[in-house]
Amino acid sequence: MTFVLVVDDDPAIVRTLGINLRARGYDVETAGDGRSALQVVDERLPDAVILDLGLPDLDGLSVLQRLREQHSVPVVILSARHETDDKVEALDSGADDFVTKPFEMEELMARVRAAVRRTASGEPPLVVTGAGVRLDVTERRAEVGGEVVRLTPTEWHLVEVLARRAGHLVSQRELLHEVWGPGYGRESHYLRVYLAQLRRKLEPDPANPVLFLTDPGQGYRLVAQRSAG
Repeated sequence: MTFVLVVDDDPAIVRTLGINLRARGYDVETAGDGRSALQVVDERLPDAVILDLGLPDLDGLSVLQRLREQHSVPVVILSARHETDDKVEALDSGADDFVTKPFEMEELMARVRAAVRRTASGEPPLVVTGAGVRLDVTERRAEVGGEVVRLTPTEWHLVEVLARRAGHLVSQRELLHEVWGPGYGRESHYLRVYLAQLRRKLEPDPANPVLFLTDPGQGYRLVAQRSAG
């Protein structure tokens, strides 16, 4: 079971993250300040850390720097700081990703999963192409005919699950579990709505899709090729 340490001094955010992570099968520990976080790491090294920068004792960057002195554990910064300089400093200090508050829960979950996967396997970026569409799942960048198209966090999550099994059928139940959580399995209308949105944004002819195909009553498949990035 993947162990995630959540470090934030906002009890509401800590509680929300704990609920959502546990619902997705993660083992979760929380810390409200930097020193407590470092103590947790000393006792049990997490598989990933979600770290706020504005902590009441040690600054989040100091926590990050101390972590990097000994560990390569993936760290996703979750902060209300929006300035580019703050993001650059955090990434240069060794953070794997940076998410600003307020945030979309599904996007944060996807960033955590991606950071854990990259660290665990050293896997290359996930990029798929087809029908004039380029989907860089790792960097969350979609292009149609060279033009950038914006996808929502939930749309990206669907694309990610399908892209990892490009060319193969992914069942409705698996998609619902992966994107919305283990409590979902029968809400096939969610998939119809979001796949229709993806087709409108990405397909050359949404009424006659060639990328996002439906296997009636079974699931969906993304017909695209993995590329080198």
